Amino acid sequence: MGGGPAVMDNSGIGANAPKNKLAGVAVAAFAAFGGILYGYDTGIISGIQTMEAWLKQFGHPVTPSDTYPNGYGISSGQQSLVVSILSVGTFFGSLAGAPVADIIGRKLGIIFSCLVFCAGVAMQTASVSLPLFIAGRVIAGLGVGLISTLVPMYQSECAPKWVRGAVVSGYQWAITIGLLLANIVNNATQSRQDASAYRIPISLQFIWAFVLASGMTILPESPRWLVKKRRDAAAAKALARLTSLDPGSHELEAELSELRSALQAEEALGNASYLDCFRESENKMRLRTLTAVGLQALQQLSGVNFVFYYGTTFFKQAGISNAFLISIATGVVNVGMTIPGIWGVERFGRRTLLLLGAAGMCISELLVAIIGVSVSSGNKSGQQALIAFVCIYIAFFAATWGPVAWVVTGEIFPLALRAKGVSLAASSNWLWNFGIGYATPYLVNSGKGNANLGSKVYFIWGGMCAIAFAFAFVFVPETKGLSLEQVDLLYRNTTPLRAAEFRKRILAGEVPEPGQGRKMEVVEDLVEDKA
Repeated sequence: MGGGPAVMDNSGIGANAPKNKLAGVAVAAFAAFGGILYGYDTGIISGIQTMEAWLKQFGHPVTPSDTYPNGYGISSGQQSLVVSILSVGTFFGSLAGAPVADIIGRKLGIIFSCLVFCAGVAMQTASVSLPLFIAGRVIAGLGVGLISTLVPMYQSECAPKWVRGAVVSGYQWAITIGLLLANIVNNATQSRQDASAYRIPISLQFIWAFVLASGMTILPESPRWLVKKRRDAAAAKALARLTSLDPGSHELEAELSELRSALQAEEALGNASYLDCFRESENKMRLRTLTAVGLQALQQLSGVNFVFYYGTTFFKQAGISNAFLISIATGVVNVGMTIPGIWGVERFGRRTLLLLGAAGMCISELLVAIIGVSVSSGNKSGQQALIAFVCIYIAFFAATWGPVAWVVTGEIFPLALRAKGVSLAASSNWLWNFGIGYATPYLVNSGKGNANLGSKVYFIWGGMCAIAFAFAFVFVPETKGLSLEQVDLLYRNTTPLRAAEFRKRILAGEVPEPGQGRKMEVVEDLVEDKA
């Protein structure tokens, strides 16, 4: 029977397409460009807040010091607000991502996010007072938050299962590229004496948003969303573009039948709400939601954004002369080491990388804290060792928790609750991002009302990485090589600690997916009709 063996592959979107036809991979990979907006917007504030031109415009006169050598500065409260206020917008934007994704779709939702983001960038570029600058960061944050929900969702639903993890990891890689670009641009403009010093880095964000929005206009919508909206003709057309299958072919109809069957099984449970994400049920939604929320929280609590939000200031306080160049170096490590993570997520699996990364980050950060406590700021060897272990920590993060947390978040939810589940997880990321961004100056800085921890703050981050190891061990099952529908089966039939054996049975074809029988009937009927 023509096409029969391919149908029995039991995979997700694109499983029956030849692997040398990479349309779905290319589409999902381009969507990762949204990470540039996220990373760049996160990265520029670290350098901008130390620029003389920015401090003169938005700060106030202070006693000259190593941190503020030019006699202008901002208080810990202002520093906290400027850095962390973006995360207020992103928190609400990520929550809004669910209704946006379900109502207007994943594709149009990303385009809409770019427009919101550009409005915030325009406000920051034109601002001459701190309140307007802060308001612009909130609006830009709304756009970034929408993107952080919509892009991983779009990628997970469009990428073929055999490379889905690597493709979704590309989103994190784009974030690291955005961070590196921000450090490079900041370093290039820091010496300018007028407002162009900070306006050039800010206004370049229009370019990133334009590229993403323009590209998305020509990409297909998610077939899973189109099936959910009963737009079968559009879903078939989009699926044909993603899989390189011929429109009207047996294999394409089989893929669509599988999506319809999985959706019908979920809809039989009734309309889904946010409360359903926290209800204990047959499909273990509470476990899935808490796993995704916990992963995103622990990703932030690992302390990575301390380096990228306050790295320039921290390195200056540690006695390092050219802190901007050190920030570029950490950015290069972040970009370079994400590539092994993209490869490793399909080679070694999600769970393995999370465990390895948590252990490596924990050891590295504890060593940074010990060096910072025991070595003076004037000790050159101590400075070099501190920088080295910060870079090693970033390398472990970039290759593991950076991309893998987004991969797991994008693939563990069933279709009916995917938009809501991913939005809750992304909002957790931004909520903790805000908390860390706001609290860090008070924890690290010296002076009245501050904890003056300095490098001792790395004891906190190291302790959180130890907790992250335990969390991944208990709550994260291995999902490498499974389609999204097979991931759903895994959660319904086993627990994370016992998932390895059941996953082997799925991959061996011993456990049929929802709709597999119907999918075979569709193909057989089509073949008979054609005959």
